Amino acid sequence: MQQRPRIRTAEGVVEGELVGGTAIFRGIPYAQPPVGALRFAAPAPVPRWDGVRPAIEFGPPPPQSGPGPKAEASDDANWLAATVCTPDPARSGLPVLVWISCGGYMAGTAADPMFDPTALATEGLVVVIVQCRMGAEGFALLDGAPSNRGLLDQIAALEWIQRNVAAFGGDPDAVTISGTSGGAGSVAALLTIPAARPLFRRAIAHSVPGLNITPALAKEVTDALADRLGVAPTAAGFANVGPQRLAEEVTALCADSPAHKDRWGRLAHLGIVVCPIIDGDLLPQTPWEALTDGNAAGIELLVGHMRDEFRLFSVMMGVRGTFTEEDAATAVEVFAPGDPAEYRAEYPDATADEMVEIVYSDATFRMPSALLAAANADAGGTSYLFEMQYASEVYGACHSIDVPLAFGTLDCPTGVLLLGEDAPDGARAVSDELLHTWVRFCATGDPGWPRYDADGRTTRLLDAPSTTAPYPEERSRRIWESRPPLPFAPA
Repeated sequence: MQQRPRIRTAEGVVEGELVGGTAIFRGIPYAQPPVGALRFAAPAPVPRWDGVRPAIEFGPPPPQSGPGPKAEASDDANWLAATVCTPDPARSGLPVLVWISCGGYMAGTAADPMFDPTALATEGLVVVIVQCRMGAEGFALLDGAPSNRGLLDQIAALEWIQRNVAAFGGDPDAVTISGTSGGAGSVAALLTIPAARPLFRRAIAHSVPGLNITPALAKEVTDALADRLGVAPTAAGFANVGPQRLAEEVTALCADSPAHKDRWGRLAHLGIVVCPIIDGDLLPQTPWEALTDGNAAGIELLVGHMRDEFRLFSVMMGVRGTFTEEDAATAVEVFAPGDPAEYRAEYPDATADEMVEIVYSDATFRMPSALLAAANADAGGTSYLFEMQYASEVYGACHSIDVPLAFGTLDCPTGVLLLGEDAPDGARAVSDELLHTWVRFCATGDPGWPRYDADGRTTRLLDAPSTTAPYPEERSRRIWESRPPLPFAPA
């Protein structure tokens, strides 16, 4: 029988298992469980332990909210955990990829088979998958508690990685942070936080959301949650509500958010009620503002979006093909960054269905991603931009199609949903390219195509086959140029 691998971390010895030629250690705590007095506090260090701690099972999922798929709740509160997969703990100096599991700022778990790290580790990366507090636990604005607790958790995880990744064969000076959707928004935020910047060298951000909120609107959301729960809008009041009950109420408020359109505007239209707060402390500005104003330095950044970001949501909600001209006019009125007429001028022949998809795709992920590439380059960094154009028959090149492609997990449930039971050869070719792009970028800072700049706007168009060309969404880019996403504020 093969012996299980053991690693001595700064906190104690962990014992993992061998999987597919890699060593994997699951559910290692990087901070204490946030319960009791620590429920809404900043993450607290893990005490050292004696003996050997098993690292075979994933850490339990943090409480999950939102309309999408969610992991089952657990009574175990060891949410603040990391999973580490390494090709060889005896090696040294391997590049490190940190994946932040934080979809929509409300759901995600390291146990999701879509994030299986073994294919990436086999190619020579030490992969660390980080869980953090999400939903109200991580992002609700509460009197008596620090704001943006989910980001504080991520910083604590990066500090843990700096202390310990060398023991797993990784190079603490070659850490790349990465994520998609809320995870990508977290990456963008971490770029601008002075306490976080020394903890990583490079960044990968897929489908960056233009989703930040002012304290004034965050307070209104907290007040609405408190009213629904019958508690005070404070950390002490919310402490009387169990984590799962609180998560469920966030989901319910997301569903009911259209009732708040008059006050909450774009936030209500998106159906997401918690996200990073531009609090004047941890986040004085949005990432786009901080980079543009010279308050954050540029970095080696690989950033991109899907061509058909909104298609996932319109298909899953059963509304694709049903949008009216009134729906299109409302979408433009709500989400256009300037004169709504600009969208009709740039897309004069778009049908109502096409216009809704263009506007929602732009506002949610496409333009925030492209503008982040530009802002990072302007701040002295090196940006590499891509657009996913490989499309499935039903969902197109939709939100999340990139994740199983990048991890090489085409047979996971999400991969099967989007790409079919037996993924086509084209999908496998794109997966091979994207996976190796990540590996190369983590190791060298160069994904294999020219950098993005204001002159050429060079973009990798991921498809079967892929090409390199000027940015393909130029009409939308012209609309959004010099208009980065602003934090959502009450009307």
